[in-house]
Amino acid sequence: MLKLAVLVSGSGSNLQAMLDRKAQGLLDVDFRLVLSNKADANGLERARAAGIPALAIDHRQFPDREAFDAAMVAAIQDHGADAVALAGFMRMLTPTFLHAFPGRVLNIHPALLPSFPGIHGQRDAAEYGVTIAGCTVHLVDEQMDHGPIIIQAALPVPSGADGETLAGRILAWEHRIYPQALQWLAQGRLRLEGRHVRVEGSPCPDVARVPGSHCGEALVHPPLEPGF
Repeated sequence: MLKLAVLVSGSGSNLQAMLDRKAQGLLDVDFRLVLSNKADANGLERARAAGIPALAIDHRQFPDREAFDAAMVAAIQDHGADAVALAGFMRMLTPTFLHAFPGRVLNIHPALLPSFPGIHGQRDAAEYGVTIAGCTVHLVDEQMDHGPIIIQAALPVPSGADGETLAGRILAWEHRIYPQALQWLAQGRLRLEGRHVRVEGSPCPDVARVPGSHCGEALVHPPLEPGF
C-alpha cells in the first residue's frame, strides 16, 4: 500500500479523482496527508470530507524556499507518508524536499512535455495553434516540468479552441492518467532507466486509442489498465 501525501494549492480536482479511484477499489493508496500552502485551498476541504488529515503551511511565514520545504517534509514524514503527489501545487520544490523522497514525487502537467512547461500550459498551447494537446505525469526533479515522463495522453484540439476550452478537455484526461501512474507506483512497477520510465508488465502497442465519454478519444501511452 502506497503511503501518500498529496500537495494542493487550489481546487484539488485531481485529488478528488484519486479519492474516487480509491473508493472504487482501483487505487492501492493510503492517503496519509493532504497539505497546502494556502489555508483556503478547496483541496483541503475535499480531504476533510474524505476523513484525511489536512494541513496548511503558509510559505510566506518562512525566510526561504528551503525552510518552507523542510517544514513540509517534517509534516509529511510525521504523518507516515513516503511518496508525494503534486495536484495543482503551485510551488517549485527544492532539493531539500526532493532528496527526502527520491524517485517518489509525481506531478501532473496539462501539456505534452517537454512542450509548454509552466503554469499556463493549456493557454500557451492554444495560442501557439497546436492541433494535438494533452497531459503528462512525470517524476519531479529540480527543474520546472522537466523530470522523466511516466504516462501521457494526447488528444485533438477542436478548431478555434481557446485555453479555457482546451483546459477542460485536458483535465478529464488528467483525472484518468494520474491515478493510473500512482497505481503503478503503488505496485512497484516503475523502473527508471536514464530518463526513461518503464512500466513492468505493461503491453506496448504502437498506439493505444482510448475512448472518452465527454472528453473525446485520446492516444495514451503506456496504455491505461482496466478501470482507469
